[in-house]
Amino acid sequence: MLDSTLPLLSQGYAWLPDLSRRKSPGPVRTRLLGKPAIALRGPAAVAFFYDENHVRRRSALPEPVLSTLFGKGAVHTLDGAEHRGRKSLFVSLLKDASDVARLAQQVAEEWERSSKEWSRQPQVALFDEVSLLITRAVCRWAGVPLAEQPHDEARRTARDLVAMVDGFATAGPRHWRARRARGRQEQRLAELVEELRASDGDVSAKGAPESVIRESVVRAVAAHRDADGELLDPRTAAVEILNVIRPTVAVTWYTVFGAHALHRNPALRQRLAEDRDGYARAFAHELRRFYPFAPFVAGLAPDDLEWHGEAIPRGALVLLDLYGQNHDPELWHDPYMFDPERFVGREPGRDELVPQGGGDASQGHRCPGEDITLAVLSTLLPRLARLEYEVPEQDLRIPLNRVPTRPRSGFVIADVR
Repeated sequence: MLDSTLPLLSQGYAWLPDLSRRKSPGPVRTRLLGKPAIALRGPAAVAFFYDENHVRRRSALPEPVLSTLFGKGAVHTLDGAEHRGRKSLFVSLLKDASDVARLAQQVAEEWERSSKEWSRQPQVALFDEVSLLITRAVCRWAGVPLAEQPHDEARRTARDLVAMVDGFATAGPRHWRARRARGRQEQRLAELVEELRASDGDVSAKGAPESVIRESVVRAVAAHRDADGELLDPRTAAVEILNVIRPTVAVTWYTVFGAHALHRNPALRQRLAEDRDGYARAFAHELRRFYPFAPFVAGLAPDDLEWHGEAIPRGALVLLDLYGQNHDPELWHDPYMFDPERFVGREPGRDELVPQGGGDASQGHRCPGEDITLAVLSTLLPRLARLEYEVPEQDLRIPLNRVPTRPRSGFVIADVR
C-alpha cells in the first residue's frame, strides 16, 4: 500500500473518514510513517483499542508529537503498572469533584474580570482572550505563579500553551513555535519544582502527609513517586504539570466553537443562557461531538492480533477514528446537524462519544480531564450566551485540513456589553 502520511497532513480530519467511505465497510488498512496501519471505529472498537493486550502506547507516539503536545516521558508514553502508577496521580488531581468545582469557580471569576475589560475595547479576538483567562485560572488553581508585571507573564504563558496544542500535527512554523514554547515552559516549571523541593522537605520526603501533597498540582507532582519509588526528575515533573494545565487551556477551542455554534444557531442562545435542566452540559457534549479536535488516536499492536476476522500484524499501527465515530450515522441521527437535544436528560455511553478517547479514565489511557473540560465549558457557555456583542464581518470558516482547527479569524467580537 502507498504511505498515507502526506494525504493525512494535507486532508486533516477528512482523510480517514474519506478513506473509510472509499473502502468496503469495516476496518480500513493503510500505511502511516512507513508502518502498516489499520483504522477502527465504533464502541466495540474502542473497547478493543483500550485493552493493553491489544494496543500499547510506548514507542507509538512520533517524536514531533512528544516534543510539542505531550512531552517526552509523559504518562501518555507508558504502559502497564508504570502507566497505572503515574495515571493515579492525574486521577487524584483531576477527578476530585471539589477540586474541579474550585477550578470552575476560578474560571468564572476570570471571565467576569475579562468581560469587563472587553467592554472597554472596540473589539477582541475571543480565542486569544479565552485562552488568557483560562490560563490565569488554571495556573492559580494549580499553584503555578504568574507575574502580571512588568512583562505580563500570563499572556506569554497562554501563548505558549496554545502553541503546544496548535503545532502538534503540522510541519513548518506552527510546529517549531510549539517546540520552542514547550522548551520554555518545561525549563521554567522544572526550576519551580527544584525550588519547591529545596525549600520544603515535606514535599520530597517519603510518606509525606496527604494534606501537604494535595495543596496544589505543582506540590502533588513534585511529591509523586513512580512505581520504582523514585521522585520524578524535575524535567519529567514539568512535563506532567504541563499535562494538567495545557489540556485545560485547550478548552479554549471548544469555547470558541461554542461562540460559532451560537452564531450559526441563535435560537439556542436563550436556553443556554438560562441553563435549566443541565442544558449547558448537553450543549458542551454536542460541541465535543460535532466540532473537530483530535482526528484519531494511535497505538502499536504488541503481538499478532485479530479484529472481526481481520489480521493485525505485530508492530502495526492501530488507529481509533475519533472524528469518524463522532459523526457516524450508525451512532448519531443526522450527525452533521448541531443538536444539543441529543444529550438533554442523558449522559453519553462511555465508549460512544469519544472526543477525548474512550475506555476507563482511571485505569486506561482515556483522558482523565474530561470532568474539567465539561465543568469549564458548563461554566463559560451560559456566560457567553448572556454576553451581548456584535460579530463583525470576518472569516469564520473552520478548515478541516488544519489540525487542530478553529475559526480562521479567532472569532472576533465587537461592542461587548
